[in-house]
Amino acid sequence: MAPSFNKKDSALVMELHALSKRAGKLVKSSVYQAPSVPEIVVRSWKMNEFKYYDIPSPFPTLARGLFTVELPTDEGEDRYRIVARGYDKFFNIGEVPWTTWPALEAHTAAPYTLSLKSNGCIIFIAALTQDKILVTSKHSLGPVSGVPISHAEAGERWLRKYLEQKGRTEADLAGVLWENNWTAIAELCDDSFEEHVLGYPPEKTGLHLHGLNVSTKDFVTMPHEQVDAFADEWGFIKTPTHTVSSIAEVREFTDAVSSAGEWNGEAVEGFVVRTHVTEPPTEGLKGNIAPGRSPYAPGSSFFFKVKFDEPYMMYRDWREVTKSLLSNGTMKAASLPKSKMKRKETRVYVNWVISEIKKDPDAFKEYTKGKGIIATRERFLNWLGAEEGKKALGNEDDERKPVGGGNGFGKTVILPIAIPGCGKTAVAIALAKIFGFGHTQSDDVSVKKSAPVFLKNVVSLLQNYDVVIADKNNHLRQHRQGLRGITANISPPVRLIALNWALDKPPAFVHRICGDRVLQRGERHQTLRADADDKSHEDVIWKFITSTEELADAEVDATIEMDLEETLEESVCRAVDGLVRILGLPKPTPKEIDSGVKKAREYDPDVKQVEQKVKKQTRPRYFALLPEVDLLEILDKRFLKGLDISQETKDFWKQLKDNKRISSRPHVTIVHEKSLPGEIELWDRCTSLQQMTSLPPLFKGKLGSVVWNHRVMAVTLEDLIVDEAQSTQCQTGHEFVAKLPHEVRVRLHITIATKDNSVPPVEAKKLVEGWREGIVDKEVNAFKLSPVVMVTGRVKGLYN
Repeated sequence: MAPSFNKKDSALVMELHALSKRAGKLVKSSVYQAPSVPEIVVRSWKMNEFKYYDIPSPFPTLARGLFTVELPTDEGEDRYRIVARGYDKFFNIGEVPWTTWPALEAHTAAPYTLSLKSNGCIIFIAALTQDKILVTSKHSLGPVSGVPISHAEAGERWLRKYLEQKGRTEADLAGVLWENNWTAIAELCDDSFEEHVLGYPPEKTGLHLHGLNVSTKDFVTMPHEQVDAFADEWGFIKTPTHTVSSIAEVREFTDAVSSAGEWNGEAVEGFVVRTHVTEPPTEGLKGNIAPGRSPYAPGSSFFFKVKFDEPYMMYRDWREVTKSLLSNGTMKAASLPKSKMKRKETRVYVNWVISEIKKDPDAFKEYTKGKGIIATRERFLNWLGAEEGKKALGNEDDERKPVGGGNGFGKTVILPIAIPGCGKTAVAIALAKIFGFGHTQSDDVSVKKSAPVFLKNVVSLLQNYDVVIADKNNHLRQHRQGLRGITANISPPVRLIALNWALDKPPAFVHRICGDRVLQRGERHQTLRADADDKSHEDVIWKFITSTEELADAEVDATIEMDLEETLEESVCRAVDGLVRILGLPKPTPKEIDSGVKKAREYDPDVKQVEQKVKKQTRPRYFALLPEVDLLEILDKRFLKGLDISQETKDFWKQLKDNKRISSRPHVTIVHEKSLPGEIELWDRCTSLQQMTSLPPLFKGKLGSVVWNHRVMAVTLEDLIVDEAQSTQCQTGHEFVAKLPHEVRVRLHITIATKDNSVPPVEAKKLVEGWREGIVDKEVNAFKLSPVVMVTGRVKGLYN
């Protein structure tokens, strides 16, 4: 099986070359000189992450991590060899149609080997030649600019340590990998190099071997027994596995581990399940691309993963809230996103860590750089296990105890608090299916004054159901008061439970997420349908964002905090868990939850009303990038506690805050109507982005320097590029950035604030341009933001 010229592999590489030239947004490559053999040029291929989800696949291979070399030839034709090959892209349960439990039962077969999901970074080890090794990370090799040691270099250090311990040479390992044409796949878990969420003791620090792939086009991976034997022979750490004989057993095992919160005494992020596709795949499912149909060939190796929320997600929340506290400098729990504060353990942790930071701030100096994360968590867990911690957790329980049973409530109304695109109706439909609740939608009411009719429908349903879902955005206090009012005289009292999608992220981020969902659901709504031409649905969403009134504690009897970023499956599970706790209901089976989610996905209203589109001006006043950033959070600590900031500047910043002058909808103007006709070409390119029928590209850039005088304050935007990790239209984005004139790039900035309404925001543009050209007066101040703040956003046409 030693590497040789393989027509199929060579054809694959030629196809990748052609595809990258034809559709650069799908595939791109980078070239490297091999460190051990500089005359050999290695090419790393990277696919657009979002397109792995598509059926049929736009890629000639589903490999995630692929390194190739061009072979010398005298025949004038291109010949290539695959040097290193990662696994085919695999997905979590429910993440794609072919990884739902029913689909997995239909198109996979035993055995099912569950391998522990390591919490590190992936490393590929392959034979470059018969006596030289190539060590890479997922997409790169060798040193990386601006980084003391790259992931690939760190992985190679561990590999050479193992070879030395075993008394073997690089040539010995290269010979074995060459002869078998294997890529060894390991996880680098080394907290001294890079801390992740889960920690590793010394005996488990290093390279965890979990795969041996054949370095060829088709996905072929060795059984775990062979992988373990290889690990023993060459000194790698073995990855724990567990083998079962059915999907039902996979589900039973992972459910048990999830409930326990650990496996073999350790916290677990999840499992990778290794199996193969049956012949024929997806038997019993109809249609060529029916839900659940696998994109993998019959008989091929096939992986999926089962990830756990607990304790991994809880630990990640602790890390993020600590970073937020350190960044914003307020040391107040109220400053943290509500989405992170849903667990009682996290609420206790926040109080504890605030006290710790105040007590010893030096202990947290390196925290935001990824150091001390695990040690801080371990200190907290030790404290939590002691008497003081147990008491604090118990008090948290007492304050937020379930409100079900024996409390005098008769019936229940569930009210979403959301904006369009949050997923409230999809969750409501799933809950109605799972539990048999009554469900009425405001959007089904077609009369001009719909509110009284909607409220009447809620009361009517309460006569036949113990629980009714009042499906409306309910984003205003008057909506919640209306529901409280109509149920106030019902005996016994009616409980109100809120499903609260808090808008605790930057407005531009909320707008993009919700706008994309409305666009993707297309015509499947009674009133607010996707407008691919002038994006009128986005204006509706902006109005909801700006008018939403935050839920107060006294407005409802219980609240289930939802998360805007979660998938439909995750949102439904969150709502189910909350209702089971509050109402004392039996927990639905996974099959019942799957059935509810399926019904929600298939929902299309029978009656669709004539849509009232928002009237727009003939054209926007300007086009701008809308960065998803909270300026107040980023800058507050820097201005108030910076040692290099004068008291006069601190007072100015406080004045801007007190007078609510800080921009709540920051934007980076690209082109304004006042610059026409001189910049008509740029205006037309922005218009093309705005009118794309698919999701437009996301851009990202770095916040550079804050510049201000006594009238206006701005922050520059540097290094604007396409955010390839989150964009499907990368090529369009690359072309847009490449054509930005120099005079546009130097003026890119966000206006943070103006002193008062008498100061026009355009003064910020003039200030930034003068500062960049060195034409400033003594009243101009500036500092460079550190640490680096990256922001993402889309280009939009704005009207005011």
